Amino acid sequence: MRAQPLDAETIVSATEEVLRRHGPEKATVLDVARVLGVSHGSVYRHFPSKTALREAVIRRWLDRVSEDLTAAAQDSGLAPPDRLRRLLTGMFAAKWTKAREDPELFATFRVLAREHSSVSSAHVAFLLDRIRTVVADGMASGDFAAGDAEGIARAVLDATSRFHNPMHAAEWRPPEVEAEAEAVLSLVLDGIRAR
Repeated sequence: MRAQPLDAETIVSATEEVLRRHGPEKATVLDVARVLGVSHGSVYRHFPSKTALREAVIRRWLDRVSEDLTAAAQDSGLAPPDRLRRLLTGMFAAKWTKAREDPELFATFRVLAREHSSVSSAHVAFLLDRIRTVVADGMASGDFAAGDAEGIARAVLDATSRFHNPMHAAEWRPPEVEAEAEAVLSLVLDGIRAR
């Protein structure tokens, strides 16, 4: 049995290990408890369900990604069109890298997105907020045409979904995906620029 106290962060790290080993469908709370050397009841004291464990793992990853995306959206050294391009390409790259280099955890992210979990919904809301902020800044600077920043942000997110929505992960493998993403970004940015 475990000699050290059990905390949520330790459980999340163990869950991440179990998810990498077994994948999101086969990993169980009992597997996590075994890795930690505790009863499954000890894990349940911190997390009420397998879904809550998966959400905690993905939330931790998305929090790291969010820091980089926030920095891109707020880079005052760049004009709004360049900030929006940097934000979106950073978003694409983070997901493409995770899908390629950490497929089991990315599969967990896909499960949560498919289930419309609170973590997945919060991530989409975060992305919309960052895009909206840059679009509003671009409207204020005259780089983007005047309009409804919220609606335009939603349209930008939807127009680029093939490159960031986890349900499209199989389409990210071909080497031409970067050129395709760049073509869509150029079209989107041209569509919202001031005339």
